[in-house]
Amino acid sequence: MTTGDARDRWRGAVGAATAMFCVGTLTAVSPALHDYPIYGGQALRYALGAILLFLIMRARGLPHLRLDGREIVLIMLLAVAGLAVFNVFVIESTRYADPATVGTIVATVPIVLALVGPLMDGRRPTPHIVVAAAVVAGGAAVTTGFGGGTPLGLLLALGALACEVAFSLLAVPLLPRLGAVRVSAYATAAAVPLLLITGVATGGRAALRQPTAGEAMALVYLAVVVTAFAFFCWYDALPRLGPERAGLFSGFLPIGAIVSSVILGTGHPGVPDLLGAALVVGGLLIGLRPRRAPARARPETACEDHGDRATGVTR
Repeated sequence: MTTGDARDRWRGAVGAATAMFCVGTLTAVSPALHDYPIYGGQALRYALGAILLFLIMRARGLPHLRLDGREIVLIMLLAVAGLAVFNVFVIESTRYADPATVGTIVATVPIVLALVGPLMDGRRPTPHIVVAAAVVAGGAAVTTGFGGGTPLGLLLALGALACEVAFSLLAVPLLPRLGAVRVSAYATAAAVPLLLITGVATGGRAALRQPTAGEAMALVYLAVVVTAFAFFCWYDALPRLGPERAGLFSGFLPIGAIVSSVILGTGHPGVPDLLGAALVVGGLLIGLRPRRAPARARPETACEDHGDRATGVTR
C-alpha cells in the first residue's frame, strides 16, 4: 500500500467514524422532540440541512451540475429510501416492536454491505471483512439489547435495514461526478416534500407548528450535525473505503448514543454497553487490517513489484 493510499484510507476511516458517531447522538437529542410532530420535524430538519449544504456549495465555489436521467432517478431513490422511508419505517416499527429490536436489526447493516457491496462490483465478498462485519454487528446488538416484537414490527425493522443499505449503495455511482457535498444537498432537499406530504397525510395542519426554544435547538442540532455534517462525512468516506469497509463504522452508532447520553445526563452505560463497544472496536481492527499480498509463483524485479503495489494489490 502506498503512502497516498494509506492517507486516503485513514481519512475515510475518520470520516466514516465521525459520521456514524454523530448519527448515534440522535437518540440522546430526540427526547427534546417527543412532543413535536414527527414528520414535520424531520422535514424541518432536512430543509435546514439542505440550506446549509447549499450555502457550503456556494462558499466552496461548487456550481450546480445538470443531472442526467440516471442521476435524477438515483437522487430520488436515495431521498425516498435512504431518508424519508427510512424515517417512516423506524418510527412505525417502534409501535409494534421494542426499540431494542429495531436497533438490533438495523445494526446488521455492516454484514449486508460486506456481502452486497462486492457482489455489485462483480467480486466475491472478502472473508475477513464479513467476519469483521459480524463482530461489529454483534457488538452493536449487545449494546442496543435484543428486545422483542410482533411480526409486523420485525418486517418494518427489516424495511429500515434495507433503506439504511440503500443510503450507501445508491450514492456510490453518484459520488465520482457529483461529490459528497452535492449528493448530500440534493438528496436532503429532495426528501423534504416527501416528509411534508407524509406529515400532512397523517396529521393534517398539525404536521407543522412553531417549535419551542428547546425544540428549535434540537432541530438545529439535527440539521447541522446529524444531517449536513454527518452526511458529508459519510459520503466523503464511501469512495475512499468502499461500502464493505465503510459499513463497519455503523458500529459507532451505539457508541455515539452512549457518549452523548452520558454528556447530556440522559443515560449511564452499563456492562453490555462497554462490552458492545469493545466488540465494535475489535471488529474494526479485523476489518481494516491491511490484506497481505499473495505469494508470487515466480521471482519479480523491483520494478514489477513496485508496479503491483501502485495498482493496489492490497485492496
